[in-house]
Amino acid sequence: PAKKKDIRDYNDADMARLLEQWEKDDDIEEGDLPEHKRPPAPIDFSKIDPGKPESILKLTKKGKTLMMFVTVSGNPTEKETEEITSLWQGSLFNANYDVQRFIVGSNRAIFMLRDGGYAWEIKDFLINQERCADVTLEGQVYPGKGAEENEKVKNKTKPEKARKKKDADKKSNSIKEDNRATKQREDL
Repeated sequence: PAKKKDIRDYNDADMARLLEQWEKDDDIEEGDLPEHKRPPAPIDFSKIDPGKPESILKLTKKGKTLMMFVTVSGNPTEKETEEITSLWQGSLFNANYDVQRFIVGSNRAIFMLRDGGYAWEIKDFLINQERCADVTLEGQVYPGKGAEENEKVKNKTKPEKARKKKDADKKSNSIKEDNRATKQREDL
């Protein structure tokens, strides 16, 4: 049996336990739960188009928070980037899209969406803007109207993987060359 303690003698741990006891029997609505505790929405496989992998991503990201990176073309200052992306955010707000914007560089911003199911519609809007260089969404880079001609390779993936593999091959070759035991064996 738990000891009876005067409420004035409660510490933070006692208050936390008391709060847990109160919340244990509460009926919390599903919408009030934090995103990581909500059950995933059921996926209707009849709506998936096998020819378009984006349709699968749209359905799996529905109702989840998603972020996309947007690059402004030209060489804008941070203030210009703020103004341009603010106009884009305002246009999206007027179209009833809940988007938050964070400036992360002199020409980059993050657009955070409460419902990731709308991300591809928002991406389509952004890449049609004159000053949009590119939009990065789920690891895919989509060039915008403002992209330079050599950058307009449709739906390119980030080339970091190939570069990392080449660097790893060079390192393994240099390790073999620097190993003394290997050099001595070759001399024999």
